[in-house]
Amino acid sequence: MTEIQLPETPYQLQLTLARRLAISAVLLGVTAGGVVYWLTAHRTESQALERAIASVQHFQSPAMRLTTGSAQESHAALEQLLDKERFIGVRVFAPNRERLFERWGDVPEFLIAEGKRQSNPWPAIGHSHSKRISVAGEQLIQVVLPMTADDGSLAGYVEGVSRITAETLLGQQQQIQTVAIAGAVSVLAATILLYPLMLAMLRRYGALSRRLLDANLSLMHSLGNAIAKRDSDTDAHNYRVTCYAVALAETLGLPDKTISELVVGAFLHDVGKIGIPDHILLKPGKLTAEEIVIMQTHTLLGIEIVAGNPWLAGAAQTIRHHHEHYDGTGYPDRLSGEEIPLTARIFALVDVFDALTSVRPYKPALPLAATLAIMEKEAGKHFDPEIHAYFMLLAPIFYEKNQTWRHSEWALELKNVLTRYFKTETAPKMEPLS
Repeated sequence: MTEIQLPETPYQLQLTLARRLAISAVLLGVTAGGVVYWLTAHRTESQALERAIASVQHFQSPAMRLTTGSAQESHAALEQLLDKERFIGVRVFAPNRERLFERWGDVPEFLIAEGKRQSNPWPAIGHSHSKRISVAGEQLIQVVLPMTADDGSLAGYVEGVSRITAETLLGQQQQIQTVAIAGAVSVLAATILLYPLMLAMLRRYGALSRRLLDANLSLMHSLGNAIAKRDSDTDAHNYRVTCYAVALAETLGLPDKTISELVVGAFLHDVGKIGIPDHILLKPGKLTAEEIVIMQTHTLLGIEIVAGNPWLAGAAQTIRHHHEHYDGTGYPDRLSGEEIPLTARIFALVDVFDALTSVRPYKPALPLAATLAIMEKEAGKHFDPEIHAYFMLLAPIFYEKNQTWRHSEWALELKNVLTRYFKTETAPKMEPLS
């Protein structure tokens, strides 16, 4: 299903709302006009049919006499039918469909010719036929009915042709236009009255959505800072790897929603270290084999920490799998190749890069050349080789920022990232807990 693209600014929201309400007014007006046209046409045909049926009821006996050979000119019932029922023409047919009599009123010859030209469908007893015929800006309505004898047998057929003049059609069109305009004006009037209320409600909803988003971002920031302090580090590491990961993801052309999930995952990638004992997490020297196993559990502990917050669900893949290796030798699930989520494969590169180029308690920062040489050897082993190729294009830029930017500049860069990817439309969605 295609997602609806929501407006991103209050001005766009107001413009979209006004445009759609205007379109609704026009559509309602056109629909109302169409309904009026159909009702008018249906009423006109129904009236003609009712006239014809009424005519046949009082025409049954004369019709029967017509079949005995009375003179056409002496049959007054036809003349009365033209005058009383507003037909322009009446024709009578025998059961064998032979025309017995016809009378036409004082109308233009082209209307009479068109009426005579029409073929009859000869409906069965108990049924009728009617149709509209457009002629030179006017309309004719042809009605054909079977006539029955006293014993219920077919006595013949009577055809009546009514005329709807151009003036009558113009009146119908004006009526349709009036209804359409009235419908459109009614919607526009309602819009004028309700628009401020709808706009206020939308603004209120937008403010609440933004407030909820800001609360979740604040939670993310607090958790990231907590683990940074727990790990005897500063939040600068989280800022750097998050900005690196976003830049690499943008180079790869990832969609905004994926990048927003990557941001949360990058910022909280080591949140599970909160559950690692101090004597292991803060140990200045190398860890023993047993301690390494305990340290590696931080990926699973991280999943447990974010599991209770549906907004952080998109971060889970990065948190769990950022230590997987492309060749399947990583942890915790020993995934390989494209089994590793894309966000985790991206983050693995920038996380190692920042670790190599930054000062840690157990090592100095490495220069760019030495860092890239180490990472080059790991392409296809630790890292996805295709993503690594793109990363190599960005690495000099990352290194330059690492060496020259102060904490305030990284904070500003991260703020720009959050502004770019955490609008209410692109932020991780709050799914209900299962």
